Amino acid sequence: MSKGVKIGLGIVAVLVLIVVMTISWFVGHYNTLVTLEENVTQSWSQVENQYQRRMDLIPNLVSTVKGYAEHEQGTFLAVTEARSKVNNINVSSDMLNDPQAFQKFQAAQSGLGSALSRLLVTVEKYPDLKANENFLQLQAQLEGTENRISVERRKFNQSVQGYNTTIRRFPANFIAGMTGFTQKEYFKGTEGSDVVPKVEF
Repeated sequence: MSKGVKIGLGIVAVLVLIVVMTISWFVGHYNTLVTLEENVTQSWSQVENQYQRRMDLIPNLVSTVKGYAEHEQGTFLAVTEARSKVNNINVSSDMLNDPQAFQKFQAAQSGLGSALSRLLVTVEKYPDLKANENFLQLQAQLEGTENRISVERRKFNQSVQGYNTTIRRFPANFIAGMTGFTQKEYFKGTEGSDVVPKVEF
């Protein structure tokens, strides 16, 4: 074998090695992005599960309270309307890529939470209801669900942070731009929630 052929084969071997390393590097980063995006989607589904749990509890809670406080129709109507608004939103993981849809979903959930808070404040007027076993169980379940929602939203935001950080860093930002990975939205506090409420007795 001549010296020129050996040099030629050496150059080809180096080029093949560079190509294989580049492809491996690209595939490794791409797979990391896929894993992080799936992590965000999984976290989102846990948030949805907890919101669904809350949605399922509301009719039982409203019907239990209605038995004691029939003249509180405005409060019942507010809860029913807020629940209806949430039901009318088509919830899917595609929402994570649409900031307007995500904000609409978050606003509807905040409205429902606010209506539920007003319902529970209404209950304070009815001592018999506050002692009712069914109501106490529903209230405890709802309280637990609200805590679970808070935990799952925090986990979701952590997943989004990891994903968004990765797709903004070099060299992953290069791969993310080429393959269509975009930033996800965070859950944010409701407007005005940073203001301490004034409590008067």
